Formats: sequence, C-alpha cells, structure tokens
Amino acid sequence: MADPRIIDVKLDERTILWRSADIEQERRIAIFDLLEGNHFAPQREHADGYAGPYRIHLRVEEGRLAIDIMREDESHLETLVIGLARFKRPIRDYFAICDSYYQAIRNATPQQIETIDMARRGVHNDAAELLKERLEGKIEIDFDTARRLFTLICVLHIKG
Repeated sequence: MADPRIIDVKLDERTILWRSADIEQERRIAIFDLLEGNHFAPQREHADGYAGPYRIHLRVEEGRLAIDIMREDESHLETLVIGLARFKRPIRDYFAICDSYYQAIRNATPQQIETIDMARRGVHNDAAELLKERLEGKIEIDFDTARRLFTLICVLHIKG
C-alpha cells in the first residue's frame, strides 16, 4: 500500500560550516513539522511497486541539490539532482529577511515585527512554489512540504 511521506530527513552536515542558534531552531522546527505532516511521492515507479514511506538525505554538490531517496529500511531507491541557480536570489533574500526578523524580535515594535514576518512569509511562499515547479514530474509534494524543504535547502547554504 502506498505511503507517500517522509519519515526521516538528514542534512549533509559536511556542507554546513556554522549555524546560529536562530538558524538551528529553524532547522529543528522545519524537520519536526516536515515529519509531522508531509506529502512526498516520487514519480518514478519501482519494479517492486515500492511507494513509501521514505527517508531522505539532502546535500548540495556543485550548485545542485541532491536528494537521496531511500526506503524505510534505508536501502537506496534513487538520487534526484536539481539545479539551484534559480534559487540563489530567493535564498539570499530569505537570509536577509530572516536576519532583519531576528533583529526585530529583539528590539522592534510588534507592528514592525509583523511587517517583516509578512515579507519573510512572502519570500518563503514564492520559493516553495518554485521548488514545487522544479520538482514537477519528479516528486509530487504539497505546499507545506515544499516550504519546509526550502528552509532545509537554505540551511545547507550557510557558509559561516
């Protein structure tokens, strides 16, 4: 029976040089929320009909996102690689707006924080739609799954 969801996600820690406490919290929340509810259905059929649940490992190699997709027993199913060139600006914008948001939380008015948070959500939502578009025909995901995966893609881009 098909179970199109992620049950475990790992990030390639070798590509992450440093994370602030705020970014580490974002990572933990994204992974927790992703595992609590997601839709992840690779579109390639497997000879034995395997259709989930999945374990994934995310890494960035030479400007591309590699998604290792594994069965529940951790045996490898496939690796999907997508270019990240179209994500450079959304990632940069997301980092910039997150920095503003974290600074605002510490010393801005609630209205200023809300304004920045709305902008942050807008950048995040646009990037999630772009990710869904880039995965079309390869992996079917819902919007919330795309948002959480984009957060994890951003974490993989932290260079220190």
